[in-house]
Amino acid sequence: MRGIAAHFLASLVLVSSTAGASAQWRWREDGSPERVAPEPRNQWQREQSPWGWDRGPPPRFQPQPYASPYASAPPFAPPGGDIRDGGGQPEIVPVAPPIVPFNHAYPANSIVIDSDGRRLYFVLPGNTAFSYQIAVGREGFNWAGTEVVTRKQAWPDWHPPAEMRERDPSLPEKMTGGLKNPLGAMALYLGKTLYRIHGTNDEKSLGQAGSSGCFRMLNANVLHLAAITDVGTTVTVVKSLAPPRTSGLPRQQVQQQVPPPYADPQVPRAGPPPRTRRDTWSDWDRAPDTRQPRDWPGGWR
Repeated sequence: MRGIAAHFLASLVLVSSTAGASAQWRWREDGSPERVAPEPRNQWQREQSPWGWDRGPPPRFQPQPYASPYASAPPFAPPGGDIRDGGGQPEIVPVAPPIVPFNHAYPANSIVIDSDGRRLYFVLPGNTAFSYQIAVGREGFNWAGTEVVTRKQAWPDWHPPAEMRERDPSLPEKMTGGLKNPLGAMALYLGKTLYRIHGTNDEKSLGQAGSSGCFRMLNANVLHLAAITDVGTTVTVVKSLAPPRTSGLPRQQVQQQVPPPYADPQVPRAGPPPRTRRDTWSDWDRAPDTRQPRDWPGGWR
């Protein structure tokens, strides 16, 4: 009886040890035991595992030496030094500027540029002239003198000189003619210089001193000027026009003096200022009877 009980207890110990060994240990081929992790009971436990029971722990982090993204990049250089497209070349209808009195001692069919007045005059017979609004060279780039028109070119290419590209490295070596080209639809070249009378699309720049010595006007106006200007025409650039001459002129021409350069002869002069609340009579602001009405524009002293 005792032998049977001992045999039964030994069997229980062997079964429990075998079950425990199968759950936590496994045998290698050489006969040595190896501890293993238990398998998850369901898929949720497998997903919630930090790295999954079947993959093991993640590899140890190995820091890499820092590599700057700019280490292999070429040194920064602004765009430039290329040939760029100037855009389209649409057909533009010439537009004539207003004709104004011009009582100055310059020959007919010549061009006079008033830098301070921001005006270009094409002198006509009879003491009149076409008056174009222009932009002139900024301080340090303005000039005065006499040149002649040596060439006329529609939609000219632009070749910025080396000193200009040094000041602005983003400029190209060449830009073909077009609307994007700063020389516009037409250019009149002056002598052997780099100065030109050319067009522009930037109407807001007119009346300003912002160029590098050239004179620019609207494309429609420069096409009109080019149509009436011949190669060899004299161009006189002055800082400011002298007062107009009056001796030897008919009386009606003496009364029609050249308007100031900054005044557009087509724009009527400003009238009296508008009446305000203080210039009118009101019940809440009555003046004493001793006050006298003003002659103009109305109201009380």
